[in-house]
This record gives sequence, structure tokens and C-alpha cells, in this order.
Amino acid sequence: MELEEFLQQTQAEVRGETDMPYPELVFAEVVMQHMADENMTFEPVVCHYLHTGKGNVGTLRLSGYAISEEADQIDLFVSLYAGVDTVTPISDVDTKTAAEQCIRFLSRAADGTLLKDMEETHEAYGLVLNIKESYESLDQIRIYVLTDRLAKAKNFKAREVKGKTIKLEVMDIERLHRHWSSGKPRDELVVNFEEVSGGALPCVYVPGQMADYDYALTAIPGEALRFVYEKYGARLLEANVRSFLSVTGKVNRGIRDTLRDDPEKFMAYNNGIVLVADEIHLGKTGDGAPGILWMKGMQVVNGGQTTASIYFTKKRTPEVDLGRVRVPAKIIILKSKDGPDEESLISDISKYANSQNAVKMSDLSANKPFHVEMERLALSTYCPDGIGRWFYERAAGSYNTILAREGSTPAKLRALKEAIPTARKITKTDLAKYLHAWESKPHHVSLGSQKNFERFMEAFKEIDGQPVVPLPNVVNYRHMIAKAIIFKKVQKLVRPMFPAFQANVAAYTVAVLANRVGSRIDLDGIWTRQDLSMLLQEQIMTWAREVSDVLHRTAGGRMISEWAKKPECWEAVRVHAYSAPINGIPEVR
Repeated sequence: MELEEFLQQTQAEVRGETDMPYPELVFAEVVMQHMADENMTFEPVVCHYLHTGKGNVGTLRLSGYAISEEADQIDLFVSLYAGVDTVTPISDVDTKTAAEQCIRFLSRAADGTLLKDMEETHEAYGLVLNIKESYESLDQIRIYVLTDRLAKAKNFKAREVKGKTIKLEVMDIERLHRHWSSGKPRDELVVNFEEVSGGALPCVYVPGQMADYDYALTAIPGEALRFVYEKYGARLLEANVRSFLSVTGKVNRGIRDTLRDDPEKFMAYNNGIVLVADEIHLGKTGDGAPGILWMKGMQVVNGGQTTASIYFTKKRTPEVDLGRVRVPAKIIILKSKDGPDEESLISDISKYANSQNAVKMSDLSANKPFHVEMERLALSTYCPDGIGRWFYERAAGSYNTILAREGSTPAKLRALKEAIPTARKITKTDLAKYLHAWESKPHHVSLGSQKNFERFMEAFKEIDGQPVVPLPNVVNYRHMIAKAIIFKKVQKLVRPMFPAFQANVAAYTVAVLANRVGSRIDLDGIWTRQDLSMLLQEQIMTWAREVSDVLHRTAGGRMISEWAKKPECWEAVRVHAYSAPINGIPEVR
């Protein structure tokens, strides 16, 4: 898919959210969620803040944020949305100005001056309070400028704000296209070891004449690994099946202690890391032996804990000497040109290589029978018009793959997009969200897509290789799609109603709907119409207002996004006395 075509597809997705007062926030939500799905950031929250100063000098701006699970890392996002349909450049002055406006927001939040001017009812109040109270303990702060235009500079020089280094990056339409079109954000990670560690890495290289990969063994200097992690952060671990678990775990604590007390023994004690790469370039080391000069698409598949532990240990204990640390590394150089095959290989490498910390099978679930059957049903079940279909994206990037494979001519591509528009694409994490909300688990949905998905997959455990839960049939599939239609419509209605926490309100509103009238909802009728009646939409908006009121009233000063994760929150929302259902709703039998 070409860049301009991708841009138009993205704009269609944003514009599909009618009546949205801030389309730049819809764009921000789309981009932030993609970044979270690719482990480039944490679970995002849309949050609009704009305070205009004189001559644009004192302007403060924010579109969203994401905070790490340990609350020691934070990402702030600011959206520059133009709504263009052709690839249009944006000046570095504009993107840098937006970054400065977000820096100004961060600075005033950190020193407490912003809190003094803000009412507690403001959507950003909880975030500002959180920044003020935790700023000193933050290990990483990043600011992303999100834009649907083409930026020349993808990042700017880091800034110092009140003793913290702030990284500034631009996620423009070109960079977003690279991620979505290839499904391989690894492409941007190029590591030159001559620059990072002063020379090529000694290696043993084994060409894979009978396999779809080559193989290399090496030892990476600890300082080089620390530098690469500092530069790329969680993106280095995108192919890893888990994120950093903190230094408090037994294994990670041992890594920290070895680095601190016996750094020269690290290579003897540590099992090493496993990397995948799209390409490596071989050269010579100082003594003439074979060596790795640079690596493109470098990703840590096993050893994310080791990598992150090295970085955080050095950061928290600067006296640690990484110059004496070597990390054994096995490198798999991928040769497959087939995206799904490559993803399957990476998944299997992750599955069999990870042993230091337990890996849940829910992290490697693309080939689980449930998802395979859902994909089959989606491909073979047509909408009532006999033309359209829904698309179940079992493997990341498979939607774009089918467009590229079957849309071989402009006419075929246009027909395919009309039959399976982006609005009818459902990912594995999407489905988990839709069904858990309907099953009275909005607090699980509020945990974020990945954690909710893990809990969702717990119901699909296998005994002796056989699934405990029966595989879905056509009727089950249609009912699941009906629930997806309900959730997506609730999401669309809620967005223009509230300035923040729309995701939490949407999940809880679906749960209230299911809890109050779910057993009487005509799911077959919703599948047939592929839409909701105006009366049901009116009812949804009424209950959404009441749900939002309950969430705010019971939060007790906490951020709604955090309170919504608690089972007690769902209980408080569930027992509330809601207004009676409207008479005559066609979907309610």
C-alpha cells in the first residue's frame, strides 16, 4: 500500500467518527493505540488540554499520555492533525513548536503551578497531580508529536526539564505507514557497532542453506547494549513476549547483583540473549577475525529482562562498570519474505527461547484453535447483503497483506475495501475487549488491551491438547460480531460526549447495557441490520451520562482511568440506580 493510499485510509477511519468535536483526538487515539499494540508505548489515555498564551508563547498543549506499570516512565502526546488527503509536508518549526508546548505543560505540571490554576473536575487534573507527585522518581520521559503530515525531522535534540532528560520524537504519517504497511517496526532500528562499541563484534557465522534464516553467535559489550536500549527503549523489545518486569524479581535481582558485584563474571553466569535481525553486515575485527559491523531490524526476542536490567542498573547505580560486562548473544537473521511465516517463526523462537521468567501462552496465541477458527469463520461468513464481510486479524498486519495480495488492480482493491472496510476489521485484542465488556468485566477492559487479552485467553486453556471451550460456530460468530457492533457504536457515541476517559465510559456503558437488558437483546437482529436502532442509541447515550457521573463520583480523587481498573469500581457502577429503559427499543425483546 502506497503512502498516499494509506493516508486516505487513515483519514477515512478518523472521519468515520462523526460528530467528534476534536478530530485531532481521534487521530491521536488511533496512533497511540497502534504504538501501544507495538509495545512502543504503554496503555494510552486520550486527554485534551489546551491553554493559549499571548502570541503562542505561553501555549500549553496535550492530547494524551501513557504511564508505565511501575509508574517510573511516562509518554506525553500532542496531536497536529490537518485532515489532508494528499501527502503534505509539515515544517520542523511546527512540530518543534508543538513539542515545546507539551514541554511547557510538563514543566508547569512538575513544579505545581499548573495544579494551582486547574479545577479538580478537569480531565487532566489527575495526570497533572500524578506528574507533580512522582516527577522526581521518573526514569524516562518522552514527548511524541503525532501528525498526519510528512515531517522532515523525526526527532529533536533531547531537552533538560527540572533535572530530567526529555526525549522528543515525531510520529508522522510516513513513520506510521512504515509500521502499519510492513507490520515490522524493527525496520527503523539500525545499530552500527563501530559507532556504538568501537569496532565489529567477533562472531561465528553459520549460513542457513537449508533454512529460512542464518545464524550467528557473538558477545555484546554491556555498555553497547545499554546504549542501544537507551536510544530505542521498549522498541528494542517489540518482538519480545513480555516487557521489563522490574528489578524486584528474583532473576532480575540476580542480574543486578552480578553487574554490581562481579561484572567480569556476567558472561559466565548469564544465559545470554536471543536476537532476531532483518539484515547484518559482516566485516573484520581489529585482529582480522570475522565480525558484525552493523545490524538492521535488531530485536531482543529472549533476554528483555537482561537488557532492561543492564540499563536500569547503570542508571540507578552509576558506579557500575559495564566496560567489564559481555553478554552472550545468539542472532537469528531472518530471510523469509512472507510476513505471517516470519511472525510465526519469531513467535516460536520466543516460545522456546524464553526460560528465565515464565512466559504465558496467551502471549503467543495467534495459532490457538479459537483464533484460527475465528479467522476461518470471518473469511467464509458474509454479511446479510451477501457481499460484505468482517475481517478477523489473527496475525498482525494480515489485513494489509490481504489488500496487497488480492487487490492486484485498482478496481479489485476498491471492491475489496468496500467489502471489508477498515471499520469491519477486528483484532484479537479488539474481540477480547468487546466480549469482556459484554460479560460484565469492564474493569478488565480498563487494564489495557494486552492485560485484558491475557485474562480473556485464560478461558481457552487446553487439556491434553484439546480446547476446554468449544470452538465457535457460525451462530456464535454472528453473535460476537453483533456485540462488536454494539461496542463500536457505543464508542462512537461516547467520544463526542466527554472530553476524556471515553474508553472507560464506553466499556462500562456496554457492561451496564448487557447487565440490565443483555439477555433480551436481539443479537441476530443486530447482525441482520449491521447497526443499532436510533432508540437503542438514545438509550446508550442516556446510560453513558449516568455511568460517567458514577465513575467520577466514586473515584475519590483518583484518575478515572486508574479507578476503572478496580473490581470495586464495576461493583459501584453495577449497583447504581439507573433510569428505566426506553419503551419500544426494537432490539430489546
